[in-house]
Amino acid sequence: MIDTMIFDLDGTLLNTLEDLKDSTNFALKKFQYPERTIEEVRNFVGNGVQKLIERAIPKGIENKDFAECLAVFKTHYAQNMYNKTAPYIGIREMLTELKHSGIKTAVVSNKFDLAVKELCNKYFGNLIEIAIGESENVRKKPAPDSVLRAIQELNSKKEFCLYVGDSDVDVQTARNTGIDCIGVTWGFRDRELLEKEGAKYIIDKPLEIIDIIHQINSCN
Repeated sequence: MIDTMIFDLDGTLLNTLEDLKDSTNFALKKFQYPERTIEEVRNFVGNGVQKLIERAIPKGIENKDFAECLAVFKTHYAQNMYNKTAPYIGIREMLTELKHSGIKTAVVSNKFDLAVKELCNKYFGNLIEIAIGESENVRKKPAPDSVLRAIQELNSKKEFCLYVGDSDVDVQTARNTGIDCIGVTWGFRDRELLEKEGAKYIIDKPLEIIDIIHQINSCN
């Protein structure tokens, strides 16, 4: 019986790629490093902003400007993360249907915690009950910490949950948590990767999540 849905944020609920690219390039340009394309940034995201800048800046964490570049990115992104970001088509409708059906919802992300909470509040309001981002107390995905914490805060159990994400990190997170993963094809990674990683379900439209829940619950 599924009564809880745990969602990734970037590439799953929100298309944040343009704002992430703009803040990445703002930081790189400030230190006179080459800017990155949208496709490069697409492949850099998924493991938190520190890893994003590590991948974007020449020589990564060995670069003398790494820490300052990361700080510039965080400041710029915090002030500009709403410029081009928007929910994917059908996301709000899907979340509304979940709420009407009494399904509990949470977001877990490798984005820093303040940004996760602000983005969820702005774009989804009470459609998302719990939002958890990167912090000192929670290991980044694919560690299961954030998902387990969300399940606990929602007063649910693993056997009642599904996890939804767009990347290899998300499939691995679900596996490490011990729950099934729904991979989405509209995000930052492609279907082939999700299949290779072993996502239990792969969908092309948000409302297919409702069908999967109904299918599972009708068999129980």
